[in-house]
Amino acid sequence: MTANQEAGGPARALLVVDVQNDFCEGGSLAVQGGHAVAEAISRHLVEHGDEYVAVVATRDDHDSHSTNGGHFAAPGEEPDFATTWPPHCVDGSPGHDYAPGLEVDRITHHVRKGRGVPAYSGFEGRVDGGDHSGSTLAELLAGLGVRAVDVAGLATDYCVRATVLDARRHGLDVTLLDGLHAGVAPATSDAALEEMSAAGVRRAPAGA
Repeated sequence: MTANQEAGGPARALLVVDVQNDFCEGGSLAVQGGHAVAEAISRHLVEHGDEYVAVVATRDDHDSHSTNGGHFAAPGEEPDFATTWPPHCVDGSPGHDYAPGLEVDRITHHVRKGRGVPAYSGFEGRVDGGDHSGSTLAELLAGLGVRAVDVAGLATDYCVRATVLDARRHGLDVTLLDGLHAGVAPATSDAALEEMSAAGVRRAPAGA
């Protein structure tokens, strides 16, 4: 059974948020422990992947020739690391790729977000490829009958937070898998975890 899924419970999906090279050690917006998170998610997929009706991976997917709607700091300006950022996850660059420790063969659907615009939540993106190509994440999950999601990925205090809160807004039962996510900074990660808990998000160890 997946984390917090009981026999006969609702169809459940795993959302893997932005486990990309630029968000792991050595990347342009590295999160400490990013590569370890990628490997831990892969272990979870080996042990529990067949218990999900879908494994959906989101990716930041930015243009190289623009600020992506002000998401990247303008040329000649310094990013404030709150609303503007250095270039990252540019389509076609190594930083855009999934981290090497992530078992991509176990991913059933891919969602891209942020092309030309600021985007943090996976629910702001579109499915890339397959029968559901072009659908929003909410449309994909509804079409698969998913009513509950487990969430993992990077970073706890930014894109994981935004994706989790949007999942709750869409009426989904949400479990954040401890040990399968990492944040940029302790203070903002703690604040994000408190906000998620207040929104009704459950936390559980992976595989519990």
